[in-house]
Order: sequence, then C-alpha cells, then structure tokens
Amino acid sequence: MIQEILTGTENTELRQRSEEVRTVDKSIRMLIADMEETLLSTDIGIGLAAPQIGVHKRVILITLYRDVPGREDPEEKILVMINPVIEQFSLETVVMEEGCLSLPDYYAEVERSESIVVRFLDRKGRPQKLALSGLHAREVQHEIDHLDGILFADKVLKKKEEGKQYA
Repeated sequence: MIQEILTGTENTELRQRSEEVRTVDKSIRMLIADMEETLLSTDIGIGLAAPQIGVHKRVILITLYRDVPGREDPEEKILVMINPVIEQFSLETVVMEEGCLSLPDYYAEVERSESIVVRFLDRKGRPQKLALSGLHAREVQHEIDHLDGILFADKVLKKKEEGKQYA
C-alpha cells in the first residue's frame, strides 16, 4: 500500500534513530512491499528509508540504474537493504546536487564518498556485501543518514556555517 512520505526539517519522526531489524518476518516483508509501492509511485524518488514513512526500522531501498556486480538477482530494479552498515568509505569524494522526497523542492550540493563497501541483509534475510560507486554509493549514504535521523539539509547547513561553498 502506498504510504504518506513524511516531510520537513523539523519533523520529529524524521529525526529519530531507527532500530535494527531482528528478524526478517512477515511484518518486515509487508514494510518492504509498502516501501516499494511508495517509491515507485513517486516521479523523482531514487531511494527511500523506512523512517520516511514513519517506521523506525533500519530498512532502505535504492533504485538501480545499472548492473551492480555481486547481486544475486541482476534483474531486480530495487535493491532492499536491511540493517545496512557502511564498512568502507573511499577517500575520494564528489560534490553533487541532492534532493529528498522528505524535503520536496529543496536541492543542494552535498559532498559524499565516491565509493563505499556496504554490508546488509537482503529481502530474504541473507547477509550480503557490495562495493558501490557513483550514484548508487550516494543513494546508500543518503538513505542510511535517514536511519540515523539525519537529513541532507543538515550537511548543507553545517558546511555553510563553516563558511564553505558547498555541503
């Protein structure tokens, strides 16, 4: 079922740290189905975190625009990550404009690592580990921030306070 996406930098629901998923059971599978339907219903969304629909579980979805080596199902267009943890960040960073379904009509440049290594459970609860770069790495970093109650606007404001040109 399509869920309402929570919005606003002052929304306390978006500022809570999400809890780890203990078991991938029926309730988590239903959450994933709702998140997929919600993400696919948007015109511009490329990722979604459970807190954006008011569920404080460590679950994110990212859309896949190209093949990602190491995935079990290369036909899958949405990658589900349960309890994602970034194990490695590249030293190389890239500044790129970001937007967010929870901050409609707000776009700003954000600096993030160009590539990452992330471990997570897939939709069936199986451990996975992927190396991602470019837009996919950016998506995962952005969505994991949501799991920690961080919005990309926070990174913009912090850098502006430090007197930098970008965030």
